[in-house]
Amino acid sequence: MVVYILDMVILVIGIYCLIAKRHLIKKIIGMVLMEYSVNLFLILIGYRHNGIAPILMPDENRVHFAQYGVDPLPQALVLTSIVIGLGTLALMAAYAMRLYEKYRTFDMSEIRRLKG
Repeated sequence: MVVYILDMVILVIGIYCLIAKRHLIKKIIGMVLMEYSVNLFLILIGYRHNGIAPILMPDENRVHFAQYGVDPLPQALVLTSIVIGLGTLALMAAYAMRLYEKYRTFDMSEIRRLKG
């Protein structure tokens, strides 16, 4: 239960960074924290307490899926999410670099003011 609470704390920190901060890099870090929090939550809901890892079992002694220690579906979703998150992070970083080249600042209120 404590792990779920800590995961929600990471999510709240990411939301706070995204909403309250004016610095563009801090907003990007907030988005990344939120992404990591969701990935961690998906992994946590796929875990089963006192389960058996299916890779460690010989083929003749296979047990029912309910006894496995992890659910492979959330793991596959998280792997896909990591790749998508990397692409969005690269896009956000590219936009931040272009904004810095044009306005010479990462401050969002300053960028709005300089926009004209």
